[in-house]
Amino acid sequence: MSSIRLNRLLALAGVASRRRCDEIVRAGRVSVDGVVVTAPGTAVDPERQAVRVDGRAVSLEAPVSYLLNKPVGVLSAARDARGQRTVLDLAREAGVRARVYPVGRLDRHTRGLIVLTNEGELAHRLTHPRYEVPRVYEARLNLPITRTQMRRFAAGLELADGPTRPCRIRALPGRARYEVTLGEGRNRQVRRMFEALGRRVDWLKRHRLGPLSLGRLPEGALRELTAEERARLKRAVGLR
Repeated sequence: MSSIRLNRLLALAGVASRRRCDEIVRAGRVSVDGVVVTAPGTAVDPERQAVRVDGRAVSLEAPVSYLLNKPVGVLSAARDARGQRTVLDLAREAGVRARVYPVGRLDRHTRGLIVLTNEGELAHRLTHPRYEVPRVYEARLNLPITRTQMRRFAAGLELADGPTRPCRIRALPGRARYEVTLGEGRNRQVRRMFEALGRRVDWLKRHRLGPLSLGRLPEGALRELTAEERARLKRAVGLR
């Protein structure tokens, strides 16, 4: 491999997003062949030079991404200090050996689509509000909402952490069932938006993220994305 910018190498290795990698380098946490480097644009050859972050070796792995159908009760985190089961536990149990990380979060009581990847820049863009990657959920409430409340929901609601962006909502067949499409991914956002209307979400599932769909993937299972799915996902966030 020819030389590559240090910040890009770190992002490709899954250390963090490109912007966060810039900060890590400038903070003096990265060394190349034992010498601390503070310029993110420094050219390095990953096949000939030893790169370390906080003393830990960094190496490029083949880029890989997985689609996981997260069950209720599993945390969408890399690890948990209390020993609770995480999406990475599911990945390891399924035989995934690559150092992947979850993209975005679903709370413990929400099921559905999670992407696991070792591509740092892809993960960053999928979660950043700037790229407005659509997230599609099915929600079942304790009580239906009115048409007026649906219009309020779609226009954006004031939450404790600020107003939400406009989104889409439509009623589904059955009692108190709705499909919600967001272009941002705040903590527990769907639940909090319905709570702002005086409703409780009893069941919540994310079934689409950008061009990806769960399809018939069983709950608790995962599969590697196809080359075409990875390409479509990258195009959705402006990556080649």
